[in-house]
Amino acid sequence: MVKIKIGISACLLGYSFRYDGGHWLDRVLKDCLGRYIQWIPVCPEVEAGFPLPREPMVLSGNSDSPRLIGRYSKADMTDRLVSWIDLKLQELQREDLSGFIFKSSSPSCGLEDAKLYKGEGEIIRVSGLFAQAFQRRFPWAPVLRSKDLYIHS
Repeated sequence: MVKIKIGISACLLGYSFRYDGGHWLDRVLKDCLGRYIQWIPVCPEVEAGFPLPREPMVLSGNSDSPRLIGRYSKADMTDRLVSWIDLKLQELQREDLSGFIFKSSSPSCGLEDAKLYKGEGEIIRVSGLFAQAFQRRFPWAPVLRSKDLYIHS
């Protein structure tokens, strides 16, 4: 059987790549859908060389050009991640993906649900840096947030 290729946030497949060394293993995605899909796991932070565990990161600034900032150190990590994103998108183009499932709320992978701290206590929801770039590069590709796969009551 030929499996379709779908990109996915690696933590959803059980890779312990979260900032705290944890994961968000989703057994339905990995075990059930994995029989029919060739997952292409991606973790922007780990693949860009950020350590594990690492300090939590947040998006800050304005929605046109958000910055990836260390929550405690206030270090700006945007340029490092953006440099990696450009290379990764070239690689993913060769994979011929049929879509992508992003981890909800992540500053890199959130899909319209990552928090952006604008200052003065104002918080808005935006897409994470990798999710934004992926959608710009592959506007035809279907994308989902991990939480969109389930019916919540």
